[in-house]
Amino acid sequence: MSRPARLPIAVLVTAIVVVVGVLSTGARPVDAAPATKAVNPPPVRHVFVVNLENKGYDETFGPGSPAPYLSRTLRGQGQLLSQYYGVAHNSLPNYLAQISGQGPNAQTQGDCQVYSDFVQAGTTPPDQAVGQGCVYPAGVRTLADQLDATGLTWRGYMEDMGTPCWHPAPNSPDDTQHAKVGDQYAARHNPFVYFKSITGSPSCAANVVDLSHLEADLGSVSTTRNLTYVTPNLCNDAHDAPCVDGRPGGLVSADEWLQTWMPKILASPAFRKDGLLVVTFDESDNEGPDSAAGCCGEGPGPNSPMPGIYGPGGGRTGTVLVSPFITPGTFNDAPYNHYSLLRYLEDTFGLAPLGYAQQARGFGQDVWGAR
Repeated sequence: MSRPARLPIAVLVTAIVVVVGVLSTGARPVDAAPATKAVNPPPVRHVFVVNLENKGYDETFGPGSPAPYLSRTLRGQGQLLSQYYGVAHNSLPNYLAQISGQGPNAQTQGDCQVYSDFVQAGTTPPDQAVGQGCVYPAGVRTLADQLDATGLTWRGYMEDMGTPCWHPAPNSPDDTQHAKVGDQYAARHNPFVYFKSITGSPSCAANVVDLSHLEADLGSVSTTRNLTYVTPNLCNDAHDAPCVDGRPGGLVSADEWLQTWMPKILASPAFRKDGLLVVTFDESDNEGPDSAAGCCGEGPGPNSPMPGIYGPGGGRTGTVLVSPFITPGTFNDAPYNHYSLLRYLEDTFGLAPLGYAQQARGFGQDVWGAR
């Protein structure tokens, strides 16, 4: 589908005005409800996060879904979060939110056509870097940094990336914005390479790797990381339709990919022992009245007056959770978004919440209570 690559000039100007206003007033970017922690959460120690692209809830989980494995088979093995939302448009700020709690700015909303440095002018609660740009300075922390610091493990598996920790050259155009035959990797779907705290560390080459490493790592509990973060390529994540390799793309190709990889995760020793699989979407598509809807108190941030460009959020997508600790075939209408996912991960691993995760509610008893 056609997606906007650049923001209207009016939005860019408004974003700059908001930055100046926050710096001068110190205003909080979001008027959110108090955060709460899950009560008696189950002992999950291995979380598998899989991101698909650009599909609204009704298309994916409606009766005519072109993804029967995801919408029926996998959903039937776990729980459907029917009120799960993206937090922004376009793709990149949603991925960044999942591992840092940082809100969008004009350049990340435009999917960072240039892999530019983030120029930071200050910080405002809750730990939001104020400024514009793409690659955050080393002082902006991420979930990966937190896991490294506490001796826990993580790995990002990026399909078609090839070279570990690959990203565009600093302050240069990103030539992965469009798929190529034999190379459908998209840097903007790999949040780890947008933080200098990661790219400037040996941890990046060790932990941001091609998807081809995943199957071996699933072989034992000891080789499976506490956080396994998986990004399919531009065809298999439902982004492109049709794909450059001739496949149909969209949810049809994504569903085929899920049928290949999800059984491997579900059969792995780490998942069977204490795992949680999260299959989500970065954002809804840009069509329909709810495409930029949000939830959970999300509102204007210091770097963007409208995280969803045309509204407060990234639209309703839905998310499937599967775990030995979740009753199969259950439904959940509680509101969640990507900041909720980050908050859950940090609560689970005993980490302090970052950015907007401080104001979010992680997965609670509504998820686990039916055990």
